[in-house]
Amino acid sequence: MTHAVTSSTEVPSHPIVTERAAKRVAAILKREAEGSMLRVAVNGGGCSGFQYAFDIETNRAADDLAIESEGATVLIDPVSLDFLKGARIDFVDDLIGQSFKIDNPNATASCGCGTSFSV
Repeated sequence: MTHAVTSSTEVPSHPIVTERAAKRVAAILKREAEGSMLRVAVNGGGCSGFQYAFDIETNRAADDLAIESEGATVLIDPVSLDFLKGARIDFVDDLIGQSFKIDNPNATASCGCGTSFSV
């Protein structure tokens, strides 16, 4: 059996959902149908080339990554997962409002609103 050695600078293989984001997702999903989950995806488009999409779903595909925390489930499809490797999904509440924020180490540029990026 071979074991991979990782360095402290290596990007984690999957996104991380912060506790704050997970709690907010759980609060949102309480108002939705039983078994609802939040899907985070990367789609083509946006002012920088790619954009993040957030949707509530009740169906989980067999190849989805499911991140479960604080009573919430966040789904990410395999294509989006390639773009979100090592990303940190957070929830912020600041002067301009509340929103989910993705800190993505794969993004080389992003737009001013933070919802689109390029790689």
